Amino acid sequence: MEKIAEKSAKKINNVSVVFKRYLYAEINRTNRLIAIKGARGTGKTTLLLQLAKDYKYDEVLYFALDDLFFSENSLYGLAEKFVKIGGKLLLIDEVHKYPNWSRELKLIYDDFLSLKVIFTSSSILDIYKGESDLSRRAVTYHLAELSFREYLLLYEKIELPILNLQEILKNHASISQQFLEQFTPLKHFSKYLKIGNYPYFENNEEEYYQKLRNTVNLILEVDLQSTENLDFHTLAKLKRLLFVIASNVPFTPNIQKISDTIQLNRNALVRALQLLNKAALIRAIYKQTRSISLLNKPDKIWLHNTNLMFAISNDHVEIGIVRETFFMQNLAHNHLLSLPEKGDVLVDNIYLFEIGGKNKNKKQIAQVENAFIVNDGIEIGFQNCIPLWLFGFLY
Repeated sequence: MEKIAEKSAKKINNVSVVFKRYLYAEINRTNRLIAIKGARGTGKTTLLLQLAKDYKYDEVLYFALDDLFFSENSLYGLAEKFVKIGGKLLLIDEVHKYPNWSRELKLIYDDFLSLKVIFTSSSILDIYKGESDLSRRAVTYHLAELSFREYLLLYEKIELPILNLQEILKNHASISQQFLEQFTPLKHFSKYLKIGNYPYFENNEEEYYQKLRNTVNLILEVDLQSTENLDFHTLAKLKRLLFVIASNVPFTPNIQKISDTIQLNRNALVRALQLLNKAALIRAIYKQTRSISLLNKPDKIWLHNTNLMFAISNDHVEIGIVRETFFMQNLAHNHLLSLPEKGDVLVDNIYLFEIGGKNKNKKQIAQVENAFIVNDGIEIGFQNCIPLWLFGFLY
């Protein structure tokens, strides 16, 4: 345990708190068991280490469950020793890489009432389907990619408030005007769309895309394999499926055609699409009138964020699809998205949005209640026409 404690203290001491993700302020730390899910590369480990800063060094312990320590020691045993020396908070990374994580977390929760546990897992993992039911114990948070607001804070040191959807719809013109006094949105927005979704850009675009492609491979080869126990041939088919989608977004799945191309049967293919969606590599959207079930294929598919488009699709990136992808990745964080009969996206079954360039007009959604035009390339909107960049402040 001494080596684990030494590693923990070093990592906590070295982590920077200059920039904190939006979730840092949202987590209710009175809960005794907290799960933080999210795709690889979004900053879950950094978030854990920053949370540790609020405790004395001997009250908190950070570790990842792929540490060699756990080849001969149990998670429960470590927690027991930690409580005996006055430990108050366990920060557990990569929980999905430990075989008995669910059962032992349940026992820790039930047996050590003075101990709080915050753990991270892959977004793929359903933490309520382990050996033990954690649904009545764990409170789950999801860490999304960087928003445009966070990108501005991290890379440009521009600090602006989080907005909710109602504020944007009602007061977008006045809010835009206030923001324009502090920065020039269009100057930064195009850059964000290319390199702003993950907190590891280091002034080299090609290196960033290579790192992002490596992250995609790790999600497919490590995270998916560890949570779903997929064999090599199935993983290879998932990679091929992702490339097919990336080359054709927005993608309307033809299950029979894809099944023949990828050589997966229908049920396996629908399951593969669900896994890629949970892994935050694609975004699957259904029509408003359809129910979402394990047997239903999505009606349309996009890549999960705009940076993935540039990293995977290379020269096949179309600005219209980039706009739609950006809009959905920000609205999906706290809202329900579906495909409407008219327009591009229906939000919460109430608000209809048509997304386009600065000259996009209201023709397609004329006479529709609660309908809005989202325009790229403008700084300030008018009436029901709203600047696209402003939706990057929802978290």
